[in-house]
Amino acid sequence: MLKRRESKPVHIGSVQVGGGAPISVQSMAKTDTRDVGATVAQIRELEEVGCEIVRVAVPDMHAARALSEIKRQIEIPLIADIHFHYRLALEAIDRGVDGLRLNPGNIRDEERVRLIVEKAKERRIPIRIGVNFGSLPPAESAASQDRATEGEYTAVDRMVDAALWEVRILEEMGFDLVKLSLKAFDVPTTVEAYRRIARLVPYPLHVGITEAGTVRSGSIRNAVGIGILLYEGIGDTIRVSLNGPPQEEVRAGYEILKSLNLRQRGPTLVACPMCGRADVDVMTLARQVERLLQRIDRPIKVAVMGCEVNGPGEAKDADVGLAAGVGRGVIFRKGKRVRTVAEAEMLSALMEEIGKL
Repeated sequence: MLKRRESKPVHIGSVQVGGGAPISVQSMAKTDTRDVGATVAQIRELEEVGCEIVRVAVPDMHAARALSEIKRQIEIPLIADIHFHYRLALEAIDRGVDGLRLNPGNIRDEERVRLIVEKAKERRIPIRIGVNFGSLPPAESAASQDRATEGEYTAVDRMVDAALWEVRILEEMGFDLVKLSLKAFDVPTTVEAYRRIARLVPYPLHVGITEAGTVRSGSIRNAVGIGILLYEGIGDTIRVSLNGPPQEEVRAGYEILKSLNLRQRGPTLVACPMCGRADVDVMTLARQVERLLQRIDRPIKVAVMGCEVNGPGEAKDADVGLAAGVGRGVIFRKGKRVRTVAEAEMLSALMEEIGKL
């Protein structure tokens, strides 16, 4: 893995982003922000699975005014997601949010951006410049239009230029509480955009793949895109955007970080893929173990293996491991064989040994 890119630290409430801080995991509430009860309930569910920063949509003034009550009832930092209307950003700041997300593709009035920055600077509220491929500003300059006509002004060019346009405004006002994101559905486009902006600015980067899809396909797309960037040392905070419950975004985010040994939260399950050598139904057993492990938030490595080829070795390497054989299984704890149990007792015995840790 390449050395992590150095970036300026920014504090979103109690959470530091960048500056060498652990890569944080974010999500976004999928409720109507105007419904305070439903939004708070969902954010609390996100807190339970380890979400560290949460964002909410602010489509109108009613939603903006709800932010103060939502903020009062939650523990993690709250970011207001603002599109089109600058007055919503001003109201969100007055309501005590910990950060703003602005889209340079749809707030293109420089004077209005400056009004937001002025108030954010006064209150020390960080701003994420959030560029999305689906809402890019037009190629306004003649030079840009000529390059676009010739096929030289690419989507990556447009994304980077949009980000730098707003960075310029913030820097001219002496404002450096900045994060950036440059997201697209297409993984190569996203990766190249982040690589390029990482060389041009010192600010922390919020990494993700936008509109990635459902939990199944979207998790894979996010894992590939986010994984490439993190492996290259690019990224300070992540959101796994999924068409599904936001808790799944957080779980997937931690799995990506665990797979690169960047952070450890909650269990890691090692399970053999199963083949004709397996003497027990490892597939069902692994699913049962995975479901029960969701109750645990401590970092623990558990192995569920089904034959004599890799089973004993993987089971010994885990904190708790099961190597199953014909009608019985051997359970290891911290590399030592602790018991042999009948097939019917494998699940309960494995969970019992996990409990002892």
